Order: sequence, then C-alpha cells, then structure tokens
Amino acid sequence: MKPQPLFDKIKHINTIGQEYWSARELFSVLEYIKWDKFLNVIDKAKEACKNSGQAVEDHFPRMEKMVEIGSGAKKDVGDFHLSRYACYLIVQNADPAKEVVALGQTYFAFQTRKAEIIEEAFEQLETEKEKRLFLRRELSEHNKQLADAAKAAGVIQPWEYAIFQNHGYMGLYNGLGAKEIHSKKGLKKSENILDHMGSTELAANLFFLKDIQFQINVRSIK
Repeated sequence: MKPQPLFDKIKHINTIGQEYWSARELFSVLEYIKWDKFLNVIDKAKEACKNSGQAVEDHFPRMEKMVEIGSGAKKDVGDFHLSRYACYLIVQNADPAKEVVALGQTYFAFQTRKAEIIEEAFEQLETEKEKRLFLRRELSEHNKQLADAAKAAGVIQPWEYAIFQNHGYMGLYNGLGAKEIHSKKGLKKSENILDHMGSTELAANLFFLKDIQFQINVRSIK
C-alpha cells in the first residue's frame, strides 16, 4: 500500500469545501529555514499568477497567524491560504536543488491537471443520470482512498472511520444518521444509500468526505 503523499497530509478543506495549503506549513515541508526567504518565493509565484491572468487574491489570500511573544502578548506573523495553483507556482519558483521541491513540482502538476480533467468531464455532462453516475464513481473512489490513507497513517480504526462518515450524514441530514436515512428513503437492508441519491445529494456527500479527509490529515500530523 502506498503511503499518503506528503503534500496531502498538510492539505486542508475550508467551510465551503475548497482545498487549501497553509504557507507556513508548506514553508516547513519545503525545508526552508528563514520565512523571509520563503516570502521571496511567494512573491515570485504571485507575479507569475498575475502574468497568467489570474487574480492573485483568489490564490494567495493573507490570513492572520497569531503567536505568543511573551507575557501573554500575541503577534500576527501572517500566513497565506494557498490554492493548489498557488502551490504549483511556489514549487516552480522554489530551490530546485531540494529533492522535496522536485516532489512538490510533480505532485502539484499532477493534481492540477487531474482536477482540470475531472471538471472538464463533469461540465460536458447534460443529464441528471450522467451527473449522478459520475459523482457516484467519484464518491466510491474517494471512499477507498480515504480508508487506505487512514489505515496507512495508523490514526484511525475501521469503526472510527464509520463514525466519521456517520457524522457527515448527520451534518447533511439535520441530525439523521445512516440508519435513519436508510429507513427514511424506504430502502431494503441490502441497498446502499449512495445509490439512491441525486446529483445534488451526492455532491454534498463528496464535500463531507473531503472534510473527513481534513480531520484524518490533522490527526496524522499531530
């Protein structure tokens, strides 16, 4: 079983389902010593983003990061919530002599293209049935990847993973768990809930799976 990719471990999901990476965490993973030097790399990435016609603020939003400076006082040292594209531009402008930078270039190039292919494929779908089947396949694949990542990281047991999933259902269905949803839909014991959802429901469930991934990632790096 392949280990969970390094850059997946520091990926986060915000409240509206968008993935992002903390610049402070990426700074450490890319083995930079001085933050100011890494800021120079970020500035080059921002310039490349601007030159590509993208809105810099959409990919490099600045965030507060408070640290204690003594006597209970705190200081905002700053952070960025980087999009996948922002990370791609950063690793392209980072020190190429570092092995981890080369790994980052491969990872973000692959993930960016993979996402583009998925988005393009979904946009070409016209019927509800086509969209539902597409999202159902995505959910199945994502479920498998999450289970493998959780097992490989050793941070969650199978029964705990089921609890994570059930919390996702409860958040989506006003407190109803998997058993209650199964009953409400009038399904037989052998029928799978996901096979009886429309595209909107499936998309919402995919969002919750991404949230589960975020929680697993957090637990794995503690």
